Amino acid sequence: MMTAISSNLGYPRIGEKREWKRALEKFWKGEITEAQLISETDQIRLQSLKKQQDIGVDLIPVGDFSFYDHVLDTSVMFGIVPDRFNYQGGKVDLETYFAIARGTKDAVASEITKWFNTNYHYIVPELDNSKPTLTENRPLTFYQEAKEKLGIDGKPVLLGPITYLHLAKGYRKENLLELIDTFVPLYVQILEELQAAGASWIQIDEPIFGTQLDQSILLKAEQVYQQFAEAAPNLKIILQTYFEQVIHYQAISNFPVHAIGLDFVHGNTLELIEQYGFPSNKVLAAGIINGRNVWKADLEERLSFLESIRPYVSTDQIILQPSSSLLHVPVTKKLEEKLNNDIKAGLSFADEKLTEIVTLTNGWNNGKIKITNAIKENRVERQQFIRASSRSNEQVKQALATLTASDAVRDSSFAERIKQQQTKLNLPLLPTTTIGSLPQTAVVRQTRTKWRKGDITNQEYDQFIKENIRKWIAIQEELGLDVLVHGEFERTDMVEYFGEKLNGFDVTEFGWVQSYGSRCVKPPLIYGDVSFNKPMTVKESVYAQSLTKKPVKGMLTGPVTILNWSFVHEDVARFTVQNQIAFALRKEVQVLEENGIQIIQVDEPALREGLPLDERKWKGYLEAAVYAFGLATSGVSNSTQIHTHMCYSEFQDIYDTIDALDADVISIETSRSHGEMVGSFEDHTYDKEIGLGVYDIHSPRIPAKEEILENINRALQNISPKQFWINPDCGLKTRSEEETIQALKVMVDAAAEVRNEKLTYQNN
Repeated sequence: MMTAISSNLGYPRIGEKREWKRALEKFWKGEITEAQLISETDQIRLQSLKKQQDIGVDLIPVGDFSFYDHVLDTSVMFGIVPDRFNYQGGKVDLETYFAIARGTKDAVASEITKWFNTNYHYIVPELDNSKPTLTENRPLTFYQEAKEKLGIDGKPVLLGPITYLHLAKGYRKENLLELIDTFVPLYVQILEELQAAGASWIQIDEPIFGTQLDQSILLKAEQVYQQFAEAAPNLKIILQTYFEQVIHYQAISNFPVHAIGLDFVHGNTLELIEQYGFPSNKVLAAGIINGRNVWKADLEERLSFLESIRPYVSTDQIILQPSSSLLHVPVTKKLEEKLNNDIKAGLSFADEKLTEIVTLTNGWNNGKIKITNAIKENRVERQQFIRASSRSNEQVKQALATLTASDAVRDSSFAERIKQQQTKLNLPLLPTTTIGSLPQTAVVRQTRTKWRKGDITNQEYDQFIKENIRKWIAIQEELGLDVLVHGEFERTDMVEYFGEKLNGFDVTEFGWVQSYGSRCVKPPLIYGDVSFNKPMTVKESVYAQSLTKKPVKGMLTGPVTILNWSFVHEDVARFTVQNQIAFALRKEVQVLEENGIQIIQVDEPALREGLPLDERKWKGYLEAAVYAFGLATSGVSNSTQIHTHMCYSEFQDIYDTIDALDADVISIETSRSHGEMVGSFEDHTYDKEIGLGVYDIHSPRIPAKEEILENINRALQNISPKQFWINPDCGLKTRSEEETIQALKVMVDAAAEVRNEKLTYQNN
């Protein structure tokens, strides 16, 4: 009799110590050749496969590796390259691949946005004028590599056509069904070649099925998968969904595939199966371990949960796996030697999660008694974490219990506030500023490392930070910016920094995850009740303000973003934790104001990305987000100007929420999406002040003045110059000093030109 098998949906690309990131960045700097890059990343990939093999995973994913992004990989595999990159057909070389992602001197990069409701960013496919063709069978290449070098009969991973085309742009919505048909033969060829090579399984990712879809799309999708099944009848297709329950469960569960992958962590998938059953002719690929968080699963509870599934599937009709790709969690906790033991006991990173999966598979197949020792060890470690005395703060709980709706609302309307702010700040028409961070050079990072290791004193480190602040205040004044920033040289990351300062947080040493490209972040761990400890940003902001008569912004990360970009313990409701963070930030905002900071920016780049995939859940999420932002920012006087920033998301969906935040000034990315956000203001009247980013900071190219002028002038067709701010898309942390200065000079010059035009027109 066959038994259940274990599987993984995807493994982190970056290596245990970010070896992948370093290889990429050395290649971009010209320090290693393309051959060396390929050799180094081959080694990382093979080591990752070997680890999964050694853990005992039955179905090991192949083709989940990427040099930058798996959606971009899909695009270049189908020859989807924007015309501006002069692609001549055939296999897309690495130079063109990275040009699409990062831009060149003469061509802007493709748009970047969030992968569903995660902090991972993908490169948006541009289908304008494209003629898709199969340039290479990437899944086949990786399947053959794993088989030949490690003897692994891997499970190729492929982004499905329905999801891929929903993520793309450059076509009319009414043409989607026809467009799907143009891609089907290419997918069929991939599947036929995999079948011919001896592949047993293939995972086709369709997370779009966690969203609301038109009936016509569902019918087309069923036809597509029927074609796949007929083309490769011996290849077992897993139609894989994740991040949410499948909204159209009844329809999709009847698709002609061998297995359906369902997320049993997010949403109410079990209720769907209890209500509608599960097809007897399919395998259930059950995502039972959270692939997006880092806390140790309760093995006894998970085994009990599996017993709830058992009545609906036979013994050999189930695959046990994480709820999603493990791309979203760090690689291994074995390197965390400095972490508090109580907290470490509660952690489970990618390698540990796969061990949990293998253990549960053994328990399903052979009974609970066979994993008794693992359950006991799991229970001891979880109790060590749960009972840690530092996790509970009764004062915070009591304080939040007394809050009301009015605690999250400014004293006066924007119309009243802005008059006081204009008098106090005396800014010019079309004021210029940056989003917050300035270049963190190798010297900045190295000095911080020396300080953390104790190689330099606190006094020496503080002096170094002051020198950088002083240098960049002078540069900003020389460039002619109107509102300055201190640069955030003391911060490793916009969320991790606050995780190091607030009670209820801890940080890891090697807990890195990929955000976009080679950019990795280290989400802090929210292990208990969150509270304010002492001022976190005041010293640097006040020092910067002492160096100039121009206003310097205080810079904070907002409660929604801190929550969404942290690994949050799961025994308290997320909205409760969010309000705890907001209440702590409220105190920081007030201290900044008390110390003379007139503009305070509370960034919320993750607000849109955190939207549930199921639109029925949006209202509750957005109302909670507005309340938390208001709680953090409403405790200041009318004359203190509150800014916020958001980037790389489809903001059209949450326009009303942006308005409801009641920030005096909001800055939003628009340059990389080529000004498409401006269209929202053609249909709405926005009465507050706004900055639409006029150049892309994620690309190393220096923008031409004409590009910035075009972005400014398009915005001013729908937004009054009296409301409009001019700024880059995002923070400048990842850019070099030379790139930053040159780009800001172009931006300030363009702003001055438009300002003079508007003032001349007004005077005439």
